[in-house]
Amino acid sequence: MNDISRIPVTHNADSLLIVDDSVVQRQHAVALSRALGVGLIYEAGNGLEALELLAMLVLPPTVIVVDLEMPGMDGIEFLQQLHNRNLGASVIVVSGREQALIESVETMGRMLGINMLAGLQKPLTAAALGSALAQRTAWHDAVAGGGSDVIQVNHDELSQAIGNHQISVHYQPKVDVRTGFVRGVEALARWEHPQHGRIPPGLFIAVAEREGLIHPLTMSVMGQALRQAAKWNASGLRLSVAINLSARLLELPDLVRRIVGQIEAHALSPEQVVLEITESWVVGSLGTALGMLGRLRLLGCGLSIDDYGTGFSSMQQLARIPFTELKVDRSFIIGASRKRNLRVILQSALDMAQRLGLVSVAEGVETEEDWRLLKECGCAVAQGYMIGRPMPAGDMPKWMKEHHQRLPKLRAGGHRTILF
Repeated sequence: MNDISRIPVTHNADSLLIVDDSVVQRQHAVALSRALGVGLIYEAGNGLEALELLAMLVLPPTVIVVDLEMPGMDGIEFLQQLHNRNLGASVIVVSGREQALIESVETMGRMLGINMLAGLQKPLTAAALGSALAQRTAWHDAVAGGGSDVIQVNHDELSQAIGNHQISVHYQPKVDVRTGFVRGVEALARWEHPQHGRIPPGLFIAVAEREGLIHPLTMSVMGQALRQAAKWNASGLRLSVAINLSARLLELPDLVRRIVGQIEAHALSPEQVVLEITESWVVGSLGTALGMLGRLRLLGCGLSIDDYGTGFSSMQQLARIPFTELKVDRSFIIGASRKRNLRVILQSALDMAQRLGLVSVAEGVETEEDWRLLKECGCAVAQGYMIGRPMPAGDMPKWMKEHHQRLPKLRAGGHRTILF
C-alpha cells in the first residue's frame, strides 16, 4: 500500500480523466488522484469512450491519464485523436508494457505537440503520479509567462527595441558538477515589451533571424555581457561568459574583427568568452564559416557545440570544427534518471566528450535525480533551474551567497529541487 499521506500536493491539476479498460486499475488511479488533492475526476473505459466524454464536458480535464492497451481504441490512437481534435489537456501515459515502448509513445506525443507529463509503468504509485502532476505546474507557469500564441513581432518593433536597449541580458550560472563551484554563465537575451510584457526569446530570435536583425541583436547582447564580465573581473569574480552565435553571422566577412573589438574594448581575455554554435547549423559557404571559427579559436575563444544530439550531423561537426565544449541538449537530461535509452545516449555523449578532450556541459538540470546521474556519469559542468534560473546581473550576488550555502549538499550528490 502506498503511504499517500506523505505525498505533498504540489500541482495545479484540478481535474483528471482516467482512461483505462481495467476497472481495478481505474479505481486505483482514482483513489491516488483523490489522495493527491484532485477535486474532479472523470473515467472512461477506452479511447472512444474518452473522446465521446470530452465532446460533452463543459469543464474538460486539465490532465488525462491514459493506458496504452485498450479495446476499441488504444492509447496511441487516442493520443493521435487528441492532436487531431486540438484538445489541449496534458497527458500521462501508463502501461504494464516495457519502458522502451512507453518512452516511445511519450516521445510521439511530444512530437505531436501534446504536453506529455510522464510515461509511467504500472502499478501506478502515489509518488510517481504526484511527480508527474507536478510537472504540469512548471509547464503551466512557463506557458502563462510566455504568451507566444498571441504576440506578433515585426521587423520595425524588434529593430527599435534593439536600438533603444529594451533587450537586456540575463545570466544563467554554469557550475562544476564535481565541486559545485561556479565556472561561468550563459548570456541570454530577454525582452520586456512596454505593451506586451515579456516576449519569449524563441519568438523574437526567430524574427531576428528571418528579418536580418540577428547581427545587431547579437552584438548588443555581446556588448552587455562582456561589459558585465569586466565588472565582475574588477570585483575579483572571474567567470567565463557563453554567448550564442547564429550560424548566419559566420558569413559576415568582418565578424572576427567585430568580436575581437568587443573583447578588447572591455579589456577581457579571449579565454573568458565561449561562443555557442547550434549543432544543426547550415551556412551557404562552409569554407568561410570554418575559417571564421578557426580564427576565433586561434585567438583563444572557446567554441561550444550547442544542443548536441538534436541534429543529424553531430559527428561531422565535431570532426570539422575545433570545439572546446560539448553541450548536451536538455532533451537527453530530463528523465534520463528513469529512462534507460536516454541514459545510454547521455553516457555515450559524455564519454565521447572526455575522449575528445572537450568540456561536457549538461543543460536543463532540474531535479536532484538529474544532478546525481550527471555526477555518476562524469559530466563536467551543469546548468538548469535546480542550480539557478537566468537572472539579471544584479541578482547574482544574492544567488552566489545562497549557492555557497548549498555546496555541501551538491557535493554529497544532490538536494531537493529548488526553483530560484
